Amino acid sequence: MSSMQIDRLLETVIKLKASDLHLTVGRKPTLRLHGGLKNLDTKVLEAEDMVTLMKAITPERSQQELQEVGSCDFGFAYGDQGRFRVSVFRQRGDLAIVCRLIPNQLLTFDQIGLPDMCKELIRRPRGLFLVTGPTGSGKTTSLATMLDYINTNFERHLITMEDPVEYYHYHKKSIVNQREVGVDTPSFSEALRRALRQDPDVILVGEMRDLETIESAIRAAETGHLVFATLHTTGASKTIDRVVDAFPVTQQNQIRVQLSTSLICVLSQVLMARIDIKGMVAGYEFLVVTPAIANLIRDNKSFRIDSAIQTGKKFGMQLLDEHLWSLYTRGMIDAAEMVDKAKNGPELRDRIHRLGQQVGRPDLDLDDSVPDE
Repeated sequence: MSSMQIDRLLETVIKLKASDLHLTVGRKPTLRLHGGLKNLDTKVLEAEDMVTLMKAITPERSQQELQEVGSCDFGFAYGDQGRFRVSVFRQRGDLAIVCRLIPNQLLTFDQIGLPDMCKELIRRPRGLFLVTGPTGSGKTTSLATMLDYINTNFERHLITMEDPVEYYHYHKKSIVNQREVGVDTPSFSEALRRALRQDPDVILVGEMRDLETIESAIRAAETGHLVFATLHTTGASKTIDRVVDAFPVTQQNQIRVQLSTSLICVLSQVLMARIDIKGMVAGYEFLVVTPAIANLIRDNKSFRIDSAIQTGKKFGMQLLDEHLWSLYTRGMIDAAEMVDKAKNGPELRDRIHRLGQQVGRPDLDLDDSVPDE
């Protein structure tokens, strides 16, 4: 299997708009397409094929890391057609590779269905804007869309810290500097500490992985910067609890006070397969921090946030399950997908039953979920 072969595989990913390419010993190259897995019609991969494929795309320093710790992550551009985020790792003594396609064109607010209120909020000069959701829920894409909106419309200095850099942003009205962890800077927390001396208006922290990074992000938001950051939580109230719980008990009250003044909003999202057309659609939960919600955060009453979101519709707020329900009733997603991705699945299942409908579709064969060419 030559390096020519990896080109053919990557071409296929781009052509079919697959989200990932999976390469592992004992199986044909496999695409993740609209959420399902689809084998490509080529030979089954053997151990030496994997070594050849790995060497064809992995930079020297990452090969070194693979030797030392058994895995490595990096990004690379495939001509001007797209970028890939790659993870190479050992399993059962052999290599496995997963390539995630980062599309080249930045999407607009309307294309990904972001709440309109986001446009208002990202004009703010300071505060913390959290984007949360499980891996592969489109957080990177939502952030790229918002940064591109700022870049296109305002004069700002944007600094991003990413691992690895995914969407490339070019200077438009703004200046955009993108720092890759492991290449341009050793860690998120180090990059964040330095960023404050680099006259930024907007800072993007790819991931709030540790206490130091969370602390620095909140501090940056307080000192007059607009800070975007991501967490792997689902739902707004859980996100706030997760941030507070990262701190020692003695500091938690103080953090609640800081969050209540610095947090602008929490956008929480999940990604689902559509049934009306081929493709994916995002479901959003959106919390905008109003004075009333700031009080709930400060007084440790995050359990009341969900009902506050329900009454905050005029600020553009919405609960995840309400949004999923509206996607379901508009015929965009099926019931099973809605129940799986909901925060309170059983409650939505009851709602479906009350309509006299079923969640499972027993008449469907499982194979039908894998799309054909």
